[in-house]
Amino acid sequence: MTEPFDKSQRHGIFDRMDQPATLHGPSRGTPKPPPEFDDVVTWAAWLYYVDELTQAAVAARLGVSRASIANYLQEARRSGRVTIRVDSAAVARTALSKALAKRFALVAATVVPALPDHPAEQRIGAAGARVLADVLDPGDIIGVAWGRTILAAARATEASRIPDLTIVQVSGSSASSADFSPELCTTLLANQLGARCVNLHAPAVLSSRDLRDRLLAEPSLERQFALIRSATKVMFGVGELGRKSTFAESDMLDPVALRQIQSEGRAKAVIIGRLIDAAGAPVPCPIDDGIVGISLADLKSVPFRLCLAGGPAKRDAILAALNGGYATHLVTDSDTAAALLEAN
Repeated sequence: MTEPFDKSQRHGIFDRMDQPATLHGPSRGTPKPPPEFDDVVTWAAWLYYVDELTQAAVAARLGVSRASIANYLQEARRSGRVTIRVDSAAVARTALSKALAKRFALVAATVVPALPDHPAEQRIGAAGARVLADVLDPGDIIGVAWGRTILAAARATEASRIPDLTIVQVSGSSASSADFSPELCTTLLANQLGARCVNLHAPAVLSSRDLRDRLLAEPSLERQFALIRSATKVMFGVGELGRKSTFAESDMLDPVALRQIQSEGRAKAVIIGRLIDAAGAPVPCPIDDGIVGISLADLKSVPFRLCLAGGPAKRDAILAALNGGYATHLVTDSDTAAALLEAN
């Protein structure tokens, strides 16, 4: 075998962590390779990288010490018999993730590939489900908002059982017939995680502040909002204000009032029914006095805040949310990540 081989062509990104810290020469002399291999270095490299034997197994096959195998593998890489290639697209996404985290003071950002002509919600939701699953602890109280991406995350969550886990709905229920309602997102996620589910049995918007205040004074809702304010983690999306946006389809705001807000141009995003400007500051809205749900201040007090959002139409909305410091963790797509960085 005279041509160098590239294991990454077969297995993609890889890393082998079981190599010893120190290297020593062969302890029993150099073994004779089979005829298909030009030398023992190539033989050892083939067994390790292609046949995927452990260093101990390769050492047993060749009749030498494991330290000798480490020497052979080091020589295989040094001489070019083995090349290790990290996928450039993965490197680029990792760079985008780090740049986003640094620019917007995030704990972490996750960037999924952007696929032309394919909505980003499903892939962002699936990635968000994995991010959330990795950080869940017994006793957690998880606040859940609503929207297409949040629903995708709930559906993508793998079934598991974590002790004393509570999933709580952080926004009242919408009268809309849309299939991404708050109660559905919360219930699906709770079912997947085997968690206690606490739905918020109240409208998302009431007709007046007085009616809202009287409703929230009910003991059952007081207890529920105390639970919401005790959340250790929250998963939410960011909406824009277009005609086909999730916010428009939710029927929370009268279409005439929504068009007026759009024409004024001050509001750039909506987070759980609350409007914000480009800097992330609240923007007054006709429904503010009647909203039943977590406030922006209470949202920012949750220690772990996972924002799932992406797509070209949402760049300015996500930028506003990040500028306002509403997220500690972000999951988005690569095109949106690049656009967010270019905007700043």
